[in-house]
Amino acid sequence: MPILFVAPNSFRNDKLGMPCSLIHEQRLSALGIEFIAGIDEAGRGPLAGPVVVGAVILPPNFVLNGLNDSKKLTAKARERLYAEITTNLDIRWTSIAISPQEIDRLNILGATHSGMRAVVEQLSPRPAHALIDGLPVLRFPCPQTALVGGDGISLSIAAASIIAKVERDRIMLECDGLYPEYGFAKHKGYPTREHFAKLRAHGPCPIHRRSFAPVAQAELW
Repeated sequence: MPILFVAPNSFRNDKLGMPCSLIHEQRLSALGIEFIAGIDEAGRGPLAGPVVVGAVILPPNFVLNGLNDSKKLTAKARERLYAEITTNLDIRWTSIAISPQEIDRLNILGATHSGMRAVVEQLSPRPAHALIDGLPVLRFPCPQTALVGGDGISLSIAAASIIAKVERDRIMLECDGLYPEYGFAKHKGYPTREHFAKLRAHGPCPIHRRSFAPVAQAELW
């Protein structure tokens, strides 16, 4: 499958303070390419919980006030945008959560790429091209453009980042109810000082990623 890789300095939209836009989507549409999906993930860095991948196909000339990279938004803003994206009948979207056990089996990069391939297969209609946040994904099921910092450049990727982030945060809130001693509602499984303290006190729980070094070390304490 054709791959286009755009490094950060190749497109300085975000660096110049310009808004996230549909410029990459429009360039592809001008070539006659329909159904362009933005793809992003949430949860590669945590020690616990799944990695969630979102995929979104926006309609042409789509406008949604405040839509941007999920990391630049408050939790309240993400929830508002998530609701607007997922209830808009002109938007096609899907998501997939890759379990900690699958992350341990494949490693985090392999699990993330597996999820990115899977969301493309799940989307209806199937995208003719994908805009992916980050680096190219091997053995991808459709042509792709990999955009470093893509969630701050492409509105499609930004929408996917919100889907992934909101759904992962909700999963971690549910996990907090199952394992309240770890404080997942607060740190969402990321390697914070508080999380390390809980790991030392209680050892890993079933949603910890055993292949991650801090978790593996905690099993030896």
